[in-house]
Amino acid sequence: MSKTDRTLPVSPGDTLEAAIETLNSSGDGIARVEGYTVFVPNALPGDRCAIEIVKAGPRWGAAKITAILSPSPNRVDAPCPVFPDCGGCRLQHLDYGQQLAFKTGAVKDALKHIGKIEWEGEIGSIAADPVYGYRNKGSFALSGRGKHLAAGFFRTGTHEVVDSTTCDTLMPPVNAIKEWLRQLMMRHNVSIYDEKTHMGFLRGIVVRHSTATGQSLVGLVTTRGIFKKKFLPELTGAAELERFGVVGILQNFNTERTNVLLGKKSKLLWGRDTMEDELDGLKFKLSLGSFFQVNPYQSVKLYSLVADWVKDESGLIVDAYSGNGGIALWLTRAGHRVLGIDEFAPAIEDAKESAELNGLSNCRFEAGTLESRLEALQQESIGTLIVDPPRKGLSKEVVDAIPQLNPKRLVYVSCNPATLARDLALLPQYAIQDIQVIDMFPQTPHIETAVLLGNT
Repeated sequence: MSKTDRTLPVSPGDTLEAAIETLNSSGDGIARVEGYTVFVPNALPGDRCAIEIVKAGPRWGAAKITAILSPSPNRVDAPCPVFPDCGGCRLQHLDYGQQLAFKTGAVKDALKHIGKIEWEGEIGSIAADPVYGYRNKGSFALSGRGKHLAAGFFRTGTHEVVDSTTCDTLMPPVNAIKEWLRQLMMRHNVSIYDEKTHMGFLRGIVVRHSTATGQSLVGLVTTRGIFKKKFLPELTGAAELERFGVVGILQNFNTERTNVLLGKKSKLLWGRDTMEDELDGLKFKLSLGSFFQVNPYQSVKLYSLVADWVKDESGLIVDAYSGNGGIALWLTRAGHRVLGIDEFAPAIEDAKESAELNGLSNCRFEAGTLESRLEALQQESIGTLIVDPPRKGLSKEVVDAIPQLNPKRLVYVSCNPATLARDLALLPQYAIQDIQVIDMFPQTPHIETAVLLGNT
């Protein structure tokens, strides 16, 4: 008899007690009811809870906590006033040491169960410090209008904006700039975009900030059109610009029906269209949309780790998903010869300007995908290939091309343990030498992993 033919042990509306055994990849607790898996948001391993079943499917169900009967010894008080409603930080109630254990365990499980890789070595972890106030970029969703303008992040599993004046994981200036802009929007009764009707003007707010330089860059994401005449003088003449280190304000246009906030085109409203950041003395020029790690404190640790892994590299290093050149420039400063590739052309322009800003000439940057550059790269003698793909992982073309490029060393930086495990299983000629979880996103279930592999 198949699972779908069995009578389920629970039905929606049922209430029962459950012991939470572990967490899934989203940070939800997992309970077993007669062998049937039930996901329980906001529950932790070691909790004993009273729960109500809200969904019962053929393979798994979902429940909500009605009471915590016996809390886990690893449960802590979350400082955020909108936890757990806001979907931004789902592990604030878990002791930080256990957050690290959860993340290293998730990587090990993915390698074993998805990649069928039995890694006998230790999976290391590089803890975050600080664990709050680390994010240098905020992308805020909006809803309502006038005196009822909500600005924050989405409720878990929905597109309902959870209004909050602050987010504990953001750097304080990012919160302050968002609140200043919210008050300004309310005073001018700016029309807010409604994604259901595709009506309205302002879709969201993006704020970047650097603690190293004190500079901030602001993006106001809109549909077509212009701001009211009275709005812009107050925006661009505000004392807050100097107080918060704002060096530029852009209007970004996004007219698509999409969940992606930033559109492809922007117009400068005031100041300049880039800002500068700095990591350990290395300067970076950043545009509104270019990729840059949101945790500068952990970025330094990641870049230093990769630099240590390749310190004896005398050949060409190819950074195949280079973004604005973070790793590539770090390695160039260390004396290596580096080629950075990224499909987002503005990020490549930022990388080139950053190289000039730092007086680095032993690197070059090219716009395009690794797939589009394969023929040219096969003419190079690559010592180390670095890949840092999006969550979907490497394409089949890239996986197939890596053996042809034949780098001596492969460094895989991943933001998704599942696709990391899948891809490594497809590259059996590369043996794992080290695995480190770099906690870029404390208080969240997001996992950043760096893996060093050698060509066998």
